[in-house]
Amino acid sequence: MRHLIEMMLINSKFETFTAANGTEAYDVIVREKIDLVLLDVMMPHEDGFAVCQSIRAMCDVPIIFLTARDANEDKVKGLTLGGDDYIVKPFTHDELVARIHAVLRRSGMTIIDLQQKHVIYGAIKLDEIARKVSVNEKPIPLTLKEFDLLHLFMKNPGNAYSREQLLERVWDIDYVGGTRTVDTHIKTLRLKLGKDAAEHIQTVWGVGYRLEPVE
Repeated sequence: MRHLIEMMLINSKFETFTAANGTEAYDVIVREKIDLVLLDVMMPHEDGFAVCQSIRAMCDVPIIFLTARDANEDKVKGLTLGGDDYIVKPFTHDELVARIHAVLRRSGMTIIDLQQKHVIYGAIKLDEIARKVSVNEKPIPLTLKEFDLLHLFMKNPGNAYSREQLLERVWDIDYVGGTRTVDTHIKTLRLKLGKDAAEHIQTVWGVGYRLEPVE
């Protein structure tokens, strides 16, 4: 399967690197400039969920899970741990390539406009083109979904969003997971931003979340 996927990607003009397990994958990520990881859930030694956690501790490269299991809890777990999408086997070449392009678009990889566009909110500075965030000029590494959540809040300060609305706006409209993943991403986002910046992301009891306007 690994070699078949490699040939699919090479035929679609992707430069690819393969790894048989997590240890090999970590070596590739450290050695090469990787734009996206296809991560199988079922692997020897460490499963894909454990490998995802280790990769997330290293960097914020986009991750697409490949799984033969269509269980909803597996999808939710993968996305909660930091995955950006999932593909259930069997899949076609066209679906695989389309999913990769979709995630790369969301990560900003295909943007060719080099003119920076910033959104500034208190101590938070967000670069919409480079998809970078800093607090008091200190870079803050965010995952795709964390960035998209913060971007939505910063572009619409004061607007309260329910968890369902956030799933629809930030995740795919047909996302079938529970709303718990929203709470997990908000919690992680607050931790990364630090106390002074994170306090702007307010919980609206009985509704969801909003970005409190800067005084």
